[in-house]
Amino acid sequence: MAHSSGWLIQFVIVSFVALFAGPLLSKLPFAEHFPLTVLGLTGPQTIRLVVEGTGLLTLWLLAFHAFRHLPDNGRGFTFLSRTILPLITIVVLIVGDKTMQIVGLTLIEDFGIQRYSLGFAATLVAAGLWLTVAWLLNIDALHHYFTAPARNRKKTSQAFDGSHDARHESTDPSCPSHPTAAAPPHNGSPPATLGRYKVLKVLGRGAMGVVYLGKDPTIQRFVAIKTMRLDESDDADKLQEVKTRFFREAESTGRLAHPNIVTIYDAGEEQDLGFIAMEVLEGTTLKHWSRKPNLLPLDKLIPILATVADALDYAHQQGVVHRDIKPANIMVTKGETVKVMDFGIAKMASSSKTQTNIVLGTPTYMSPEQIAGKKVDGRSDIFSLGVVLFELLSGRPPFTADNLSALLFAIANNPHPSIKVIRPDIPPALQHVLNQALEKDPALRFRRAAEFAQELRACMQGQTV
Repeated sequence: MAHSSGWLIQFVIVSFVALFAGPLLSKLPFAEHFPLTVLGLTGPQTIRLVVEGTGLLTLWLLAFHAFRHLPDNGRGFTFLSRTILPLITIVVLIVGDKTMQIVGLTLIEDFGIQRYSLGFAATLVAAGLWLTVAWLLNIDALHHYFTAPARNRKKTSQAFDGSHDARHESTDPSCPSHPTAAAPPHNGSPPATLGRYKVLKVLGRGAMGVVYLGKDPTIQRFVAIKTMRLDESDDADKLQEVKTRFFREAESTGRLAHPNIVTIYDAGEEQDLGFIAMEVLEGTTLKHWSRKPNLLPLDKLIPILATVADALDYAHQQGVVHRDIKPANIMVTKGETVKVMDFGIAKMASSSKTQTNIVLGTPTYMSPEQIAGKKVDGRSDIFSLGVVLFELLSGRPPFTADNLSALLFAIANNPHPSIKVIRPDIPPALQHVLNQALEKDPALRFRRAAEFAQELRACMQGQTV
């Protein structure tokens, strides 16, 4: 990859300066007459100490930057990012000690030879233990780097259905919806492995790209693996930014631990193909109940959406906004458990796209602020859930149009239809809750999704006026 090659070149150059520039410059004729000296050292000693010290400090800072910013892909980069800082620390200590012994002996004597020796030995042992622990904890990542087969994947730009999710459904998952992004189609056979997961078969397409059924051979667990290309940009800096955002978002969504949110187990990278490994589910999405005559009765629908609102509130409190709430991303499993799927997927997909003409997320369910490109918070998800509620009550979304531009304009500017006109049997309290969820101004909506959930349940209990 271009970015990793550039980083390696920088590292080699700085290493050369740190190890060889000081001794070479100190032996040049001008060094004997160097006008500036420090701490009583001669000109050559001063040059060597300053140049070599600067080089070693720069080398350590470069290693620290790699430790902080190299992507955690479960393979080579993971191993390198975990071990490079303690390794370079050991190198800096050894080279720095040699330099001090040559040019800075008087400084050591002033500090105290015994104290210097004890401090050096303790620091070197600590760095050695750090390197050993980092090596042992990440040896699997190094193993994956050498054992994973190389794969070539062609870049393509084909629209896909964002409702095709990575799980087994008891209903037909091919219900049409607005495309959420561009993704590569599945060409030929699936890869043999992705990270540590054995790929078993293609499940379809999700909000990121091709979706596979995989298996973790270590614990014999089946997973759904969503993939997305990370190398759409030819700019090395943008490519690294894409990968950093992808893994940061995967990490934040992976921290969510809630019974009504699909669990993300892992994220990684294979040959510029990012992947997310997550829980496999069997059930039916709310898309199945979004059209007549399959509409759910209120006593079944309201508890489901209240549960979704509770799950969203939990995620919002963890700093995670869904950004793509829609019926196809809410499932009722065979065990009657409500599961919210694809947290953060819309943002992950957006991080890999540089085209300005691609609308990410599903436009029908977007909030006005999302359409305007403003920074969104949990109230955006509340609006989207209000759209879902309207659709599941009426059999149609509140905003429709003949083209995308007209649809986005309607969401941002037009009032939604009265649900009472479409469904006269809807209780006034539920109409009030729906209207508040669909307010154009986020400040007028529910402050938290938990309030939305509470009001929905109160409607069923007759506690809301």
